[in-house]
Amino acid sequence: MTIQWFPGHMAKARREVEERLKLVDFVMELVDARTPLSSQNPMLQQVLQQKSKMIVLMKKDLADASQTEKWIAYFREKQIPAIAVDVNNKTDIKHVIQMAKGLGQAKLDKLLKKGIKPRAARAMIVGIPNVGKSTLINRLANKKIAKTGDRPGITKQQLWIKVKKDFELLDTPGILWPKFEEEAVGYRLAAIGTIKDQLLSLQDITVFVIQYMQKHYPVQLGERYEIARDMEDMLEIFNIIGKQRGALLSGGNINFDKVAEIVLRDLRTGRLGKITLETPEES
Repeated sequence: MTIQWFPGHMAKARREVEERLKLVDFVMELVDARTPLSSQNPMLQQVLQQKSKMIVLMKKDLADASQTEKWIAYFREKQIPAIAVDVNNKTDIKHVIQMAKGLGQAKLDKLLKKGIKPRAARAMIVGIPNVGKSTLINRLANKKIAKTGDRPGITKQQLWIKVKKDFELLDTPGILWPKFEEEAVGYRLAAIGTIKDQLLSLQDITVFVIQYMQKHYPVQLGERYEIARDMEDMLEIFNIIGKQRGALLSGGNINFDKVAEIVLRDLRTGRLGKITLETPEES
């Protein structure tokens, strides 16, 4: 399976990122803590490789804390500063600002040595759709500036935002890449809601999630749906969940689409527990 698309506004956004990269001192790249590698845009990595960068693992409150620690170590081994964030935690927001100030200071020190008047550090904030970028910006600026929502594609244009006197952020729209060559990447991003639900089969995504949880999170799966680790018959599994949750059609048949919606909603809202859908070892 190759998932492929390239909406016009995303192509335009990539060009603008390339054009405006020279205006900033460093890049703040946001990824989802549940899929830290899959939610890195490989197309942007090519564009950003000449700039200093920090990685912010968003939605850490929904991710497996032990895996989040491993991912932070993974990025730091590659000499990339990384930090995990819950946007509703004020301490986390302060730590993001501190890390950003540290990255920006190196550039400002060079300007001072050249006799150039000090200014606020400038950063570009980038990330895939629905990663929580607008919410983070509002927390950093301590006021509502960027539009927020629970669906991909809210931000449509670039915007400068001041973060106190510490640094300035250049916001950019969320950008996906033209196609996913690896099937699992598409399923991971679809599972967390990055890809619009209409683009893939919800039942296929749900099968991927259940099989992954049977391998990595069997206890949480069993507690939520009474599904055993060694159960392989997906028809039986969907039937069990459907009966538990009342996902029935007229005549008492199971509504498989409704079952899929229930499982994915439980995953995305944290009702299934703190789940990370990929590990550094697997990558």
